[in-house]
Amino acid sequence: MAKAEDFEIFDVGRVELQSGEVLPDARLAYRTYGSLNAERDNVIILPTFYTGTHRRNEGFFGPQRAIDPGRHFIISINLIGNGVSSSPSNTSAPFDGPRFPKVTLHDNVKFQKRLLTERLGVRRIALVAGWSMAGSQCYEWATQSPAMVHAILPFCASAKTSPHNIVFLEGVKAALQADQTWNNGNYTEPPIRGLKAFGRVYAGWAYSQTFFREGLYRKLGFETFEDLLVGWEQDHLNWDANDLLAMLWSWQKADASANRLYEGDLCRALKSITARAILVPCTQDLYFPPEDNEIEVRHIPNADLRPFDSPWGHCVANPGNEPEFAHFLDRCASELLAQ
Repeated sequence: MAKAEDFEIFDVGRVELQSGEVLPDARLAYRTYGSLNAERDNVIILPTFYTGTHRRNEGFFGPQRAIDPGRHFIISINLIGNGVSSSPSNTSAPFDGPRFPKVTLHDNVKFQKRLLTERLGVRRIALVAGWSMAGSQCYEWATQSPAMVHAILPFCASAKTSPHNIVFLEGVKAALQADQTWNNGNYTEPPIRGLKAFGRVYAGWAYSQTFFREGLYRKLGFETFEDLLVGWEQDHLNWDANDLLAMLWSWQKADASANRLYEGDLCRALKSITARAILVPCTQDLYFPPEDNEIEVRHIPNADLRPFDSPWGHCVANPGNEPEFAHFLDRCASELLAQ
């Protein structure tokens, strides 16, 4: 987890959520990189992804890259539920643990917009980019504030979580909740067996069948796929179980049209996007397949589909896994920013 000095806090205050619940003291954690230029048109928004923080987003930009803090004002914003922004693990009773209110990605982006306009003085965004759940927030930005967003670059993501994706998430959730220590979220010690099971099940979906067949886990330093599974177990022991499930709920409910403006009409929501868009799926992603983006691109007025083929599957975008994907992504971002 990030250290306190690594980020700033924007106090959103009391908020009424799409779920009908209330979060009395919402806090949004963020970090900025670079400076706002005189024209105030160099702003790039990087929301965070599932089990990601602003620190993990640092792998998507750098000196001499398409997104460069030397040229851009980068705002990396932590997802509600990720343990840095307001979450079950850091919220006081009676809203702690399993009593934490249900928060959608629509809510998240609504809070993010307040951060930009009320504290940072931003009115125009050059690019919103992100991986997985962060990519889903790109669609939220483009449909909630079309006049504000110049371009979006969602990768390994979708505007609406598909039924199959929801089923995948139900599997990892069930594995976690099967631990007796879970106690309906009222655990007095971490549900270690459940967290390990969560990580072990998740690993089978994060990469493609080809990844395991060809033993590509060795490139990550694992001698066998069992070693990889143990690594995923250990990674998830670092997370609070209620935080994981709070974010998982947000992921399952992701839908850029599920609001009063579009009333569940996804085609209408996508057609409202005026931002220039490049959608980047991985052809071997097991839960954000390119077919979802193929449907979306038909309805977004100014969008291109740029699939990337890789056995790394969904984890092709994890910084450091696939250098060629990073180059590919930079080329897409450069194109959008040049326009």
